[in-house]
Amino acid sequence: MKIYISADIEGVAGVVNPQQGTMGNGEHERARRLMTQEVNAAIEGAFAGGASEVLVNDAHGDMRNLLPDELDPRAELISGKPKPLNMFEGLTPDHAGVICLGYHARARDAGVLAHTTNGFAFGRIRLNDAELGEAGLYGAYAGSLGIPVIMLSGDDRLKSETQPLFPDARYAAVKQAISQRAARSLSPERARDLIRRESEAAVRHAPSIPPFTIEGPYRLEVELNTPALCDLASIIPSATRLDVVTVAFAPESVEHAIRWVNTLSALSAVLR
Repeated sequence: MKIYISADIEGVAGVVNPQQGTMGNGEHERARRLMTQEVNAAIEGAFAGGASEVLVNDAHGDMRNLLPDELDPRAELISGKPKPLNMFEGLTPDHAGVICLGYHARARDAGVLAHTTNGFAFGRIRLNDAELGEAGLYGAYAGSLGIPVIMLSGDDRLKSETQPLFPDARYAAVKQAISQRAARSLSPERARDLIRRESEAAVRHAPSIPPFTIEGPYRLEVELNTPALCDLASIIPSATRLDVVTVAFAPESVEHAIRWVNTLSALSAVLR
């Protein structure tokens, strides 16, 4: 049984500030080690639950956060950027389940470091009228391949946001959000123990967990954070401008919706 782990950093126990997710400082060095240790706990749980193979995708920022020399050697690692499917690069239909580790709530929610893909650019992302964060959007892509999201870890706001989408998934709530940049967190050791237990249980139950799907035809609406960003997005020939900050697309698939989101994210760098 092949298991896929997508690893972000904002939902890791003890991470509460943007500096911890930004390369080139001591805070990030500590945070990336905590992230790697949580991923190792998920890997250990997955193999204990019956996994025969585990693929890990570094899904945060420049996607060079996980420490390869400290990662469980039984797993394989995808790192670096750009990647065609970004946070779910390498996911294939023969995977039995996805673990979203260290994830966070969507933009304009009250979760710790909540955002969707690009905090500078995006306010809200809707696919067929469903407002989705990263877990929901990429979880729908997994569902289009017939693969369920079987476990998530992060703060309590992530759980409340995504439980309606993934009602049969396991959760490791490693911290409670106090504000955008404050949380009450489990100790790293207790967080890893919880992740290990939930990962094992999730893999054991993976065959009985249904995938989350959104049926086509598809309509993607992206609400940008400023009119200037929307001006930029509206340059794309297939974009329809809905109002001063919102553009819409008609993607052929959930995969194409994700590609549009990532294209807009890259394009927004022009205005940073």
